Amino acid sequence: MRILVGVTGGIAAYKAAGVIRGFTELGHIVKVLPTQNALRFIGATTLEALSHNAVDPDLYTDVDSVKHIALAQEADLIVVAPATAAFLARYASGIADDLLLNVLLATKAKVVIAPAMHTEMWIHPATVTNVQLLRARGVVVIEPAVGRLTGEDSGAGRLPEAEVIVSQALNAVTNQDFAGKRLTIAAGGTREPIDSVRFIGNRSSGKQGIALADAASTRGATVTLIAINIDSDLSRFSNVVRVSSTEELSAALNAASLTSDAILMPAAVSDFRMSSPVIGKMHREDSDTKNLELVANPDLLVGLSRLRMDSKLNVALVGFAAEVLEPGQGSEELIDRAKEKLAKKGVDMIVANDVSNGQVFDADDNSVVIITKEEQQLSAGSKLTVANSILDVLRKFL
Repeated sequence: MRILVGVTGGIAAYKAAGVIRGFTELGHIVKVLPTQNALRFIGATTLEALSHNAVDPDLYTDVDSVKHIALAQEADLIVVAPATAAFLARYASGIADDLLLNVLLATKAKVVIAPAMHTEMWIHPATVTNVQLLRARGVVVIEPAVGRLTGEDSGAGRLPEAEVIVSQALNAVTNQDFAGKRLTIAAGGTREPIDSVRFIGNRSSGKQGIALADAASTRGATVTLIAINIDSDLSRFSNVVRVSSTEELSAALNAASLTSDAILMPAAVSDFRMSSPVIGKMHREDSDTKNLELVANPDLLVGLSRLRMDSKLNVALVGFAAEVLEPGQGSEELIDRAKEKLAKKGVDMIVANDVSNGQVFDADDNSVVIITKEEQQLSAGSKLTVANSILDVLRKFL
């Protein structure tokens, strides 16, 4: 999606950096349009670095390209954060005295505004009237947060956290086809202890699972994210369950199966664990060689499938398969393997990809085949794009 982020001249302008980063990390194309006063609070260099696009707020440059119309027409979504009281007044009155306001008056894109100001300004009758007028015109105005303001006072008028702005803005333009649905998504890779300091692990970063959680949340789902050894910031998700081992993951999944409409498993689950992990730490001086006895972990997807059947649970199951293809093997081989796993594991969908030579791990892009009993399709692009393709197919099972 092409998103234009407007920034106006208030002290909260520095928080726009988090909003910009939030959109770009989700794979959206972001351009930033600050007002001249906004640049008193945050520099163009910062905005360009975060958005990966040049910043030019001057209405009178590139006039041959009719810049304000071009920006207005190419945007799928416009978000103004922060929006000052003065900006609200000019926008409500239809005053176009800078590039941002010209763009807003010319666009047909959805507009989302996040006001930030002192409480007295927010509750002033003029501001209240301006907000009511903008909402009546279809502009989404996010309620300010309550908290510490610029001075020593606190109250309504604080700019909401970046995660809240990003989420509400995307919800405003995204089909809420998963509203009322409860999805559990397991992301990351398990660790099986060898001794008190070492473990058997894998290279999963959890990015595809997090992208699924982001996409599902944006489309209205209530998401429980089971985070398996993930260190990245997950504060934007309201329900995060942190686990480490396959045993802990199994317990979390079994509990989730009782209340979820769907369980998605883009997790790298260890096939084996130590039969008897060493208490303490093994030392090289104890022996030149060390034999580790491994035993197989249970197949969690098969277990969920059996639980669903035995308990007559109405939960859709989506499995993921990371395959290593040999040279010369292509998508047909990947599809064949996915079909085999679909039948073997008793799930509704299998999403398979080729991880040969370490590709995909910790990358921003992915390429998968999505297999059900009725259909098969390819999806490639950013992990958010792939996530939405998976959800499009999953929707048929809910």
